Amino acid sequence: MLEQVKEIIVEAINVDEDLIVPEAKLQEDLGIDSLSAVELAMELENAFDIRIEDDALANLKTVQDILNIVENK
Repeated sequence: MLEQVKEIIVEAINVDEDLIVPEAKLQEDLGIDSLSAVELAMELENAFDIRIEDDALANLKTVQDILNIVENK
């Protein structure tokens, strides 16, 4: 699962793959701003055939949060 999410983050946001670890903070460590987060959410929704609600998107702070939401859908 982590490898799939890593691949999506790298493609959507152009982040160095080595920085993408479960404890990485999206904003501080990976430089993902609100616009990038929306783009990333759309990519995740397409890749995993899920829907990420706006309130859930606002609560995504780490890569682990992304993994959790994908696994729970």
